[in-house]
Amino acid sequence: MYNWLLWFHVISFISWFAVLFYLPRLFVYHVENSDNKGFVEVVKIQEMKLFKYIGVPSMWATLLSGAALIYLGGWMSAPWLHAKLLFVLLLVINFYSMNFYRKQLLEDRCTKSGKFFRMYNEIPTLLMLVIVAMVVLKPF
Repeated sequence: MYNWLLWFHVISFISWFAVLFYLPRLFVYHVENSDNKGFVEVVKIQEMKLFKYIGVPSMWATLLSGAALIYLGGWMSAPWLHAKLLFVLLLVINFYSMNFYRKQLLEDRCTKSGKFFRMYNEIPTLLMLVIVAMVVLKPF
């Protein structure tokens, strides 16, 4: 059972990160092509579907399967796990901040630049590096 749950967690994690990596890229296209209304309308639909239909379910699948793995693995007191969970919390905050910007872009109220979203796109990568390091290396 544990290995199947781990398999599901990894698949969920990969799906969630696909959204975390691609949604800010759509934001870049959105703001840098704001004069092309037809293109922007298509991107708005892509942003909504990516967040709502892939991002939210995969985030919850990742969090719930991760909680089950913690319980089954008996790691509740592991210091590396506490560090990992802190960075997972930051990742969830980052994910919902993407929805904040998505809604602003949907309503044509966002004042952020393509450069901002390019930098913003790096946050999930940095968090992923730390999260995976905690799990694989268990440094403390």
